[in-house]
Amino acid sequence: MAESDNTLRSREIVAVIWDFDKTLVPGYMQEPIFEHFGVDERQFWAEVNRLPEIYTRRGVHVSKDTSYLNHLLSHVRNGQMRGLNNRLLRQLGGKLKFFPGLPKLFDDLRETVRAHPEFIRHEISLEHYIISTGLAEMIRGSAIAPKVDGIYGCEFVENPLPPHYSRQEEMALEGVDWEIAQIGVMVDNTIKTRFIFEINKGSNKNPEIDVNAVVRPEDRRVPIKNMIYIADGPSDVPVFSVVRRNGGQTYAVYDPANPAEFAQNDALLQTGRIHAYGPADYRPESSTTQWLKMHVRAICERIVREREDAVSARVTKPPRHLHTPPPVPAKSRQDELFGE
Repeated sequence: MAESDNTLRSREIVAVIWDFDKTLVPGYMQEPIFEHFGVDERQFWAEVNRLPEIYTRRGVHVSKDTSYLNHLLSHVRNGQMRGLNNRLLRQLGGKLKFFPGLPKLFDDLRETVRAHPEFIRHEISLEHYIISTGLAEMIRGSAIAPKVDGIYGCEFVENPLPPHYSRQEEMALEGVDWEIAQIGVMVDNTIKTRFIFEINKGSNKNPEIDVNAVVRPEDRRVPIKNMIYIADGPSDVPVFSVVRRNGGQTYAVYDPANPAEFAQNDALLQTGRIHAYGPADYRPESSTTQWLKMHVRAICERIVREREDAVSARVTKPPRHLHTPPPVPAKSRQDELFGE
């Protein structure tokens, strides 16, 4: 049931978009890397946090997210993580442990749409996306990857091509496991908003649509008002702001064992960054799961109303036969005096 004949969007999509670290998994996804190579995780992150200040004193500005990626590469170059490549990252992603209720909730939210005949009649479907400052290959190797329609995260290049590579034939080396050597994609909390607009405009599904292209609102594949964004806290404020400002729903989660995270989420609610917050517990009885299902249904019901109103506004009623009632005979004087 197309919205109209002159729009690119032929069906309606609800997008549930997830952060990863501390949202879907406790802690940070890099933990299996440190365990595999025997690297002190606390020391690694302490060094990462100090790097921007050290480089600033040298007159160089670096971001924290770039620092952590480069520090991983430094560990590879210096031997502490020798052999780390994309294949191994994907294998280590299989060790990630998710919060209770995952990944089953991803299927349950899709079923919330599929189980309603009215939503199916209006061609509404649900898609899941992950946008993370973590490592895309680890997410692709995790148990939740088969449930996801798109993954955005940091990426590494193995065996980067040398200068003047175009002048020579590259030697084919079969069976060689290259190490990660360069940053291919860097995602920080501001760049995350770019991916929101890729999903919105449909450039993630159609490479002919550039994310910077002007696309009419009615042609955008996933209107932002059809989005729900779930993340763990203050670092996601840029995405929270974009989604909420454009009519989408925003939800923050916290570790129930961490009162500081609860307080952070409450501050986000008080300042109008999010619509609600709850524990990172995705079992059927949890308040977080109930909130997500309720708002998925609410978005679908709003889509149905909008599409039916649009049909009513665009379709005129057909002409019909008019029947003139026969004339009523005048009452006689006798009828008036004595009744019928």
